[in-house]
Formats: sequence, C-alpha cells, structure tokens
Amino acid sequence: MIKLYYHPSPNPAKVALFLEEAGLAYELIPVDTRKGDQHDPAFLKINPNAKTPALVDGEAVVFDSNAILLYLAEKSGKYLPADNLNARGEMYSWLMFVATGIGPYSGQAVHFKHFAPAPKDYAVARYNFEAWRHWTIINDRLAKMPYMLGNEYTLVDMAVWGWARAVPFILGNEAWENLPNVKRLLDEINERPAAQRAEALKNKHCYKSEMDAEARKAMFPQITQ
Repeated sequence: MIKLYYHPSPNPAKVALFLEEAGLAYELIPVDTRKGDQHDPAFLKINPNAKTPALVDGEAVVFDSNAILLYLAEKSGKYLPADNLNARGEMYSWLMFVATGIGPYSGQAVHFKHFAPAPKDYAVARYNFEAWRHWTIINDRLAKMPYMLGNEYTLVDMAVWGWARAVPFILGNEAWENLPNVKRLLDEINERPAAQRAEALKNKHCYKSEMDAEARKAMFPQITQ
C-alpha cells in the first residue's frame, strides 16, 4: 500500500487530495514538523531534504509534492491532460510555476510576516510583492478558463488548491477581493467530497500547534533569538 508521510500544510494537502480523488488506497503516516519529526534519520532516508510530503509505493520513493502529483497521475492515468506534447507542455509549465513560484514565495511571505525576527521590513516587502505577483498570474489565468488547463479538472488545480487554502494567511484577509477567480476555484474544489476527506486528515493525529522554542528550533534552526 502507498504510504503518505503527511503534515497538515499546503504541500501534503494537495497530494492527499489527489489520492482521495483517484481512489488510491494509502496509509497516512504523520510527520509532526513542529516536533522535529522531519529530522529523524528514518525519515531522512525517505526524503533527505527533511520536508513533507514524501511517498513510498513499494520500491518507489518519491519526494517533493509536485513530483508526487506527477508520479500518482502517471500511476493512475487520472487527472492528466491529453497525451500530446502541447497539452503536456502546458501542464509542466503551470505545475512548475506552482512548484517554483507560488509555493516558495508564499512560504517565504508567511515566514517573514509571521515568524522571522526583526529587522525584516525589506524581506516582508519583497516576498509579499512576489507572492501577490504570482497569485495575480494564477488569477488572470483562471479569468480565461474554468480550470488551470482549460475545461478539465487536473492535477494542476490540485496543486493550486493546496496553497489557495492559505491565501488569507499569506496575503491578508483582503486578498480574496483581488483574487476572485482563485477564490472561485478554491470554493469549487472545497465542495468536492475528496477535498473534504483530504481536509479531514488533519484531525486524524494531534499535531503540535504551538510555535514555541522547540518548534522554532525544528523548523527555523537559523533563528538564534
């Protein structure tokens, strides 16, 4: 059976959504990042980058959420665009846009706004600007079509959904006023039974919620104050 190493955060969420949508049986293995589980030697053998999610499927070991989405889509034959170079090229482009833009800039915006010590004005300004810029590109794309690749719901929409759930925390409570098309996609996916099952996974294990000294050391070892 597939083993999903999971923490209730954006990147694991999108993998959980795919597994639920595709009806693939899997075992959920909690990795409590605020307790430092990601640094355990056993987990580092699966993902040497010490991040969630990771996936083990028999002999296959896959880490990075977008790599996992591609792996599961190829394994199941589901939620992929048409099997031609034009459609696949578009898929790779937008999936990597989420991987290299939406995720990193959103994550850094959250870090500097909510967790980093002062002084941080420049970092907050830079990452907030870039997070807004990337989300605006997604919003503009969705103004032209119902889903990221056109008329069909695919793994790219699942990748966007994982991070879209956190947009108010990333950009502020007013964000949806400026990103109505992202909100429309988020609301639509949230109505899907698979998304509701994926959201419910966060309640299957008691994850640490406090950002105390132990959590900061586990998640941000560069912070010394």
